[in-house]
Amino acid sequence: MSGRVISVYGYGRFGKIWTDILAEDFQLKVFSRRGLSREEVGPNVEICDEEGIYDCDALFFCVAISSFEEVLRRSSRYARKETVFFDTCSVKVYPARWMQQYLPGESKIIATHPMFGPDSYHNSAEKLPMVLCNISADEKTVREWSDLFVSKSLHVERMTPDEHDQMTAFSQGITHYVGRVLAGLNLHPTSIDTLGYKKILEVVGQTCNDSLQLFYDLQNYNPYSREMRESIRESIEKVNLTLERNRL
Repeated sequence: MSGRVISVYGYGRFGKIWTDILAEDFQLKVFSRRGLSREEVGPNVEICDEEGIYDCDALFFCVAISSFEEVLRRSSRYARKETVFFDTCSVKVYPARWMQQYLPGESKIIATHPMFGPDSYHNSAEKLPMVLCNISADEKTVREWSDLFVSKSLHVERMTPDEHDQMTAFSQGITHYVGRVLAGLNLHPTSIDTLGYKKILEVVGQTCNDSLQLFYDLQNYNPYSREMRESIRESIEKVNLTLERNRL
């Protein structure tokens, strides 16, 4: 796979770390709608305009879920059917559907979710998970990219977009939801914190370090998030009812 040109559309916190990871093996091109200066990117990374970013062998979209459809609608006229297209969104059903709708009909599309951020990638001693959903690529292409991700100390899980969203609604989605709920209580460390309370504060800090836009996107674009939130509400009501029944 060496010698190929890889593009990254979007250069936020994740787009930057993903560019750095891929630049170890490929010639990299990047584009950001906000504009980029030479000082912001690595020495061997080329800054492109929106049309030029599509001139590549593979393209990774590293944009917010809420803006992804608009990005595709506006810019996919530059897409080439020979390119392998990836998204990196934290939900999969809608992004997969949008890529099929807006990209050329014969495109090789692989929906992905690298389930880590810039901090965890550099600090984790364990292999971090990455989900691959093959939408319209041949098996050889999927295996090549899966092997590359494994070489980057990632643990690749293959599944459908629907399986992914159902799982993450009750894992990633619930973590971010509970973290934001607890953040609203304005919790602080005390001099007598238990280990459990310290872990709660860690969850609040970790989830609230991500943008509110990511939180909104996880809740609004995962078709199973409403079910998750309803389950939480029902569980709280059951616990409160149990307390009422067992009052002194």
